[in-house]
Amino acid sequence: MKELKYCSEKCSIFKLLKHSQTMYISKISLKGFRNFPNNEILFNDGINVIIGHNNAGKTSLLRAIGLLISQESPKRLEVDDFSKNASLAELQASPPSITISLDIIQSLKEDLTGDDLVTVSNWLTKLEEPYEAKLTYRYYLPVEKTGDYIEALSHVVSKDEAWLTIKHEFLRFYSYKIFGGEPSLQVAADGESLQKFDFQFLNAIRDVERDMFTGRNTMLRDVLDFFMDYEIKSADEATKTLAQKQSEIKQIKKEFTTSAGTLITELQRRMKAGKEHILAYAHQTGATFNNAKPDFDGTISDVDMYSALKLIIGYDLLDIKIPATHNGLGYNNLIFMSLLLAKMQVNSDGKYLGSNAKVFPVLAIEEPEAHLHPAMQYKFLKFLKENKDKRKVRQIFVTTHSTQITSAVSLDEIICLHNEKGTLSVGYPGKTFPDTEHGKKAKAYVQRFLDATRSDMLFAQKVIFVEGLAEQLTLPTLAKYCGKSLEDFHTAIIPVGGRFFDYFLYLFDSALPFTIPKAVACIKDRDPERKKKAGGTFTSCYPFEYDHDHAAFEYKDHVAAKCAHYSAHSNIRFFGQNHNRGKTFEYELCLDNLDTDILLTDSLQNLGELKKMFNIYRAKGPLSQMYDELRDSKENIRLENSLVAQLDPGWTDTEKMKAICASRYLASVGKGENALELANLLETNLLLPETAPAGDDPLNPSKLQVNFNVPQYIKDAIDFICQ
Repeated sequence: MKELKYCSEKCSIFKLLKHSQTMYISKISLKGFRNFPNNEILFNDGINVIIGHNNAGKTSLLRAIGLLISQESPKRLEVDDFSKNASLAELQASPPSITISLDIIQSLKEDLTGDDLVTVSNWLTKLEEPYEAKLTYRYYLPVEKTGDYIEALSHVVSKDEAWLTIKHEFLRFYSYKIFGGEPSLQVAADGESLQKFDFQFLNAIRDVERDMFTGRNTMLRDVLDFFMDYEIKSADEATKTLAQKQSEIKQIKKEFTTSAGTLITELQRRMKAGKEHILAYAHQTGATFNNAKPDFDGTISDVDMYSALKLIIGYDLLDIKIPATHNGLGYNNLIFMSLLLAKMQVNSDGKYLGSNAKVFPVLAIEEPEAHLHPAMQYKFLKFLKENKDKRKVRQIFVTTHSTQITSAVSLDEIICLHNEKGTLSVGYPGKTFPDTEHGKKAKAYVQRFLDATRSDMLFAQKVIFVEGLAEQLTLPTLAKYCGKSLEDFHTAIIPVGGRFFDYFLYLFDSALPFTIPKAVACIKDRDPERKKKAGGTFTSCYPFEYDHDHAAFEYKDHVAAKCAHYSAHSNIRFFGQNHNRGKTFEYELCLDNLDTDILLTDSLQNLGELKKMFNIYRAKGPLSQMYDELRDSKENIRLENSLVAQLDPGWTDTEKMKAICASRYLASVGKGENALELANLLETNLLLPETAPAGDDPLNPSKLQVNFNVPQYIKDAIDFICQ
């Protein structure tokens, strides 16, 4: 039966080899490693842009991948590589361990090939197409040391003491293993197959000068050797066979060696007298003991000769050449990355390296935006995509804080790590939208929307969505009037317009899969509307017109239902002017601040009219006097007639005067200029003293801070975010 099962499995593998395609790393599972107590992260076949705030785990994720497939990454870990989420009782019960698994799956995009499947054939966990394989890294304390561990940990009284004991008494006994296939079977992954992965990692703090500027560097020398005579090596085999290519290159190298030998003979002649003096010193120091005689001899290859040259930068149309050591850091980073990709091409060329060629090249770059201008960041990302499409690199992992990079990739290529109070969650913006007509429309809109500024929402710890520029410009200052700092809570304020809040909430709704569950406050205007029952469409109306004539009109507002729907949501809330006097942000500001002139900025269109109205309100003048101040216009006639018709006793003359002032203020503000001017005035006001200083000159009194009232719904939104 065993032989039959073995034969069946082999036949299945051969069948896959016949029809198989290339593979990619589809998932990583991490347990007990750094920021990841027990997490799974899904990857794309291609580019993976990993974002998140500082200490979210981006670097740790790349390190975890390297532990399994990098030949250069050290496999032994430190005590700080363990997740610190375990309680003292858990540490005392059993020694901590680290388990990291990579799931490798057959891609559905590529041409038929057999190399990939051969590489992972011993690690398969699923034989049917698409095939699946698994690699697992385990870092653990051997069983024979477990008794000593439990005894030692039974006496500790704190987690700090427990980790210190592990570090000093047990870490040296820890072992690691890399298993292939089903982890429970604990079959060691063969080193030859692991060698087929080419994992190149560029960390954020990289010394490109050391790694690039002279041909003596191993990486550069390998690249030079590969691309020497490339026009012959890359020639179509239909016109020139492999044997013909090898013969031609061999002849060229032989001719070069002969020519180089002439040069070396000439150098030896020129150094003859000088060499005798050099060797005389060697005799005096005893270096010629026992008839040993130092000398200079040897041959030089074409690559050796080319390696002696310095990398220089030449400028087209300018007769200027400078050494790369004098070039800017940004350009040198780009040159280095292009050189690294060339090396990966060398490593994967089977004709050049034979059985030593790599099968699966993976590029991991930490913060590629370092030293790069925003425009260059976009160009660099385009460069990476082109190399991926040409299959020079199979899979690319990029960690970044750059909004330029996230705005240049699709939502499907972004992975968000979010750490809230020590709990790590993973979001996939491209997967959050439902497969419905509305979901597709929302995804397309958000994708277009995420330019370099607005993609801040993906990086921020918390998000406030607002309707327009006025709220975006003034909200940070209004928070200061509430004694809060939005910057301290790493909050992004994003204007999304009045109709598109729902599109963006797909990204963050914790009740849905794949989302980024950060705190989100939506500040939305009430914007009451009415529609004639006889026909027509909904149009804007004043608060005092709302619900006034149900026989003739239908009414609706844009905030009541939203506030109710999200009132108990775990991470999203709506805030707005949810009362019968409310209309918009500017309208509400005026209602709450009629006792001060701070709103009356120079950019207002009807500044003189508004000043008179504010004064009438403060003097408790008659309502008729305020009507008299209204200019003769169609809108003002509607305003007056609607207020006269409003007989609800709740609408007192005082409330009606406030409504007139707020309505005229709303009609007078510009979209951007007034908001910026108001924000500056409010910031300046905060810096003024609240009371006059001692000894203040009564003839020239100090300017004091003006009382300013933040609307209640804005206060509530700020309190929600800053908790």
